Amino acid sequence: MCKVFSHPKRLELINVLRDREVSAGELCQILKMSPSNLSQHLAMMRDRRILVSRKEGNVVYYRVSNHRLLEAFDILREILFEQIRHDATLIPEEAAQEEV
Repeated sequence: MCKVFSHPKRLELINVLRDREVSAGELCQILKMSPSNLSQHLAMMRDRRILVSRKEGNVVYYRVSNHRLLEAFDILREILFEQIRHDATLIPEEAAQEEV
């Protein structure tokens, strides 16, 4: 599961699917991804049972398989943000201004 959460596009994907089911075509547009790239991410997340899909005619819809996964996602996201804030406090102010 941590591998799923290690890629920014997969994190975006989870956020898009947080409250609703979305078609693969819509996901391509929302995430600005090619169908082949999106397909790779979706397959990986389906294999790990993060997402489930259903087909309606030629359209495939995706949703989060278990909403408790969103709780884990939110906790990991909070931890990452805390680490980023902590790391930012370790950079001397002068060095941070020089980089800008």
